[in-house]
Amino acid sequence: MITNNLEKAILTLKNNELIAIPTETVYGLAGNAFSNLAVKKIFELKNRPAHNPLIVHIKSSDYLPNIAEDIPEKAFELAKNFWPGPLTLVLKRKKNILDTITSGKDTVAIRVPNHPLSLELLNQLDFPLAAPSANPFGQISPTSAEHVFSYFKNDLDVILDGGECKSGVESTIIGFEENQAILYRYGAISVEEIEQVIGEIRFLTKDDKKPSAPGMLSKHYAPRKEIYFTNKVSELANNFQNKKIGFILYKDFTFINKNCFKEVLSESGNLTEATMNLYEALHKLDNSDCDLIIAEKFPDEGLGRTINDRLIRATK
Repeated sequence: MITNNLEKAILTLKNNELIAIPTETVYGLAGNAFSNLAVKKIFELKNRPAHNPLIVHIKSSDYLPNIAEDIPEKAFELAKNFWPGPLTLVLKRKKNILDTITSGKDTVAIRVPNHPLSLELLNQLDFPLAAPSANPFGQISPTSAEHVFSYFKNDLDVILDGGECKSGVESTIIGFEENQAILYRYGAISVEEIEQVIGEIRFLTKDDKKPSAPGMLSKHYAPRKEIYFTNKVSELANNFQNKKIGFILYKDFTFINKNCFKEVLSESGNLTEATMNLYEALHKLDNSDCDLIIAEKFPDEGLGRTINDRLIRATK
């Protein structure tokens, strides 16, 4: 049920059941992070591999020492600059964090979401929330309550409606090794913004066997339809002249093919706007009558890297 009823959401969570919550990034499938039963339900409902860890959502940076220890100074600096917001920190976990959440690792992924409804919810709970994206594993992340309902229908009693997600893609994930910051996942905060705060970071964004953080698997964020990713959109489109093509484009582009479906992410060429519109555009094309999707390569800078990362994983 799509609702704004926080009391029902709280009762559902206290009964070790799952709800969907809005964040500024995407909607999350949330359960009590201190309940092994609830966390197992998250993996089961999403059909998520057990070796792929979850993100724990907390109400504020003040709560951080309750679930993490030996926190690097750079982590505090990032939290100060970006929380609440679309940044996830991978830190050494305390013993009260479940193995099921961390996939047996000694680190835990943590963030403070920047959405008033979810922050109000977290402040009324005496436990944090484990919450990956509210979609079946590997499919397009949801950026509206309606997207969540289309995936899970009546499997969720509570889908908190917080409107459209403002960032539109998942959080940026940063971890640490010997005080060196490492990028585990491109996200809604650009690498350039991170480096302005803590200096140069290393990159480790894919690992299919033992991922250090969520979102590191090669195949992810994918529509049901076949999708191609290219910097030569017109040339590739000519190979499918008898097909109905759905296009994901940065800025507008004129096509002769009358059978095409076109989603322009930013008429003005604004990468922040394009990022916000990415998943909604993929949902529209995936539910359209097009036979396949062709996605344009974006500028390899700022949030363009995040968009390219998601589209590359969708084509695997």
